Amino acid sequence: MTQVNETSRPARTPRRPSAKPHGQWKVDGTAPLNHNEEFKQQDDGLNVRERIEQVYAREGFDSIPSDDLHGRFRWWGLYTQRRQGIDGGKTATLEPHELEDRYFMLRVRIDGGDLTTEQLRVIGGISTDFGRDTADITDRQNVQLHWIRVEDVPEIWRRLESVGLSTTEACGDVPRVILGSPVAGIAADEIIDPTPVIREIADRWIGDLEVSNLPRKFKTAITGHPSQDVVHEINDISLIGVVHPELGPGYDLWVGGGLSTKARLADRIGAFVSAERAPEVWHAVVSIFRDYGYRRLRNKARMKYLLEDWGPERFRTVLEEEYLGYALPDGPAPAPPTRPGDHVGVHEQKDGRFYIGAAPVVGRSSGTTLTALADLLEAHGSTRLRTTPHQKIVVLDVERDRVDAVVAGLKELGLDPEPSVFRRSTIACTGLEFCKLAIVDTKDTATAAIAQLEERLADLADRLPERLSLHVNGCPNSCARIQTADIGLKGQLLPDDDGGQTPGFQVHLGGGLASVDRAEAGLGRSVRGLKVRADGLVDYVERVVRRYDEQREPGETFARWAHRVDEEALR
Repeated sequence: MTQVNETSRPARTPRRPSAKPHGQWKVDGTAPLNHNEEFKQQDDGLNVRERIEQVYAREGFDSIPSDDLHGRFRWWGLYTQRRQGIDGGKTATLEPHELEDRYFMLRVRIDGGDLTTEQLRVIGGISTDFGRDTADITDRQNVQLHWIRVEDVPEIWRRLESVGLSTTEACGDVPRVILGSPVAGIAADEIIDPTPVIREIADRWIGDLEVSNLPRKFKTAITGHPSQDVVHEINDISLIGVVHPELGPGYDLWVGGGLSTKARLADRIGAFVSAERAPEVWHAVVSIFRDYGYRRLRNKARMKYLLEDWGPERFRTVLEEEYLGYALPDGPAPAPPTRPGDHVGVHEQKDGRFYIGAAPVVGRSSGTTLTALADLLEAHGSTRLRTTPHQKIVVLDVERDRVDAVVAGLKELGLDPEPSVFRRSTIACTGLEFCKLAIVDTKDTATAAIAQLEERLADLADRLPERLSLHVNGCPNSCARIQTADIGLKGQLLPDDDGGQTPGFQVHLGGGLASVDRAEAGLGRSVRGLKVRADGLVDYVERVVRRYDEQREPGETFARWAHRVDEEALR
């Protein structure tokens, strides 16, 4: 394994005399200002792979030092998972080593969500052989496995890499998985196919020491589909397909989005990026983050804080003058989406075959199901599928006369191409079951809620919109994008009737990203004191949805209604 070359780091420059340094390499120098920066500079996270293979997999969990276990392992998609039986009330009081189990969450990196049935079968086999049949499809197009032992990691890597998959930089202060349109290259109404750009970025820079030590994670989204199907407003960099009136198809550049505890929507930079220049523009943007991103405080280390201070105009100037060496042309903004971006249902491809989008319940699956899905597709002549940023699966290349059979087979596997509004639009993070940051359960809570809401609101089934998003998060960090949901639920502990605490949620209402129902993204509304206990969640959702049905104006979306009405209507 190639070791870090310290001489490749940007040269130290004098610190600003009047302000506390942010830890920006090009401004403050490269001296680390916290322990996280120290261990990254001492030894790059990518270098831990050799130790995992040669030492830890042979000597076991107890042989792993803390900086590797809680730090560098992330560069290879590994986090220790939460020890079973620790309630949410102890999340904030116990140390990481007290919360963690001797098992790992392993994240399989799937750039663009692009999979073959051969790759899917390998993931399914790893799940059943090493992960107790766990397999969750994430809202970053990855697949997460649990119960992984360090002793098994080398064999898992061997199997993944034999079919062109990896866990490289699936976590850590690095360029994370590249979100891509699930219908790239096959949709009849596609503006531009982002596949070549995604592949070039991944091939050139994922696993490259030049950009493997960033201030924090760096999220990328690229699409050429008019549905804007990659949640571009909440990524560090996004390239969105547009048609320039003179230069033809290319991309509109967005930078600086992110949610977590402080939500910020990305800035449109106003620059048109051709397909040929897209990889180098991506590299320039990530390099700005490496050199100018804030490293002193981890809670201020995301790209969004730099954009908040600089603004899009200054960012574009630095991008063009310091990193590209040329000016980008101005370009048009993306047109409002014309169709749903989750791709659920049956749709014709540009070659006359069909793709089918199906919804597992809140992304939860299993190795057994994934293997059976591979068998189903191959039995009907398809070898390709995609994961989506909405915890869905899209199967490709289905012949017209096989559509009905594939739809029936998907339903038998619990992957519904014709889901209810709640099954279609509910997502949930990992939650208390496995996550050390979580406070409340999410997957099981959301699954139970969907079933009950389908029954309770059956009388409204014909009147509800196609999509009414319910996002359930186990803590304030918003992995499930609570601020951009119709109904967003942030996990916390609430007082119970006996003077103790019980799981519950703070409620955000009326958020959403650009979609066929809204031209622009907007964050949800927080109502003062609006919190619901987990055991009262279904009652609350039913109540607020029925009020919406009673009070909405013709054609009014839930989000518009939620921002229009008085607070009392939302309680």
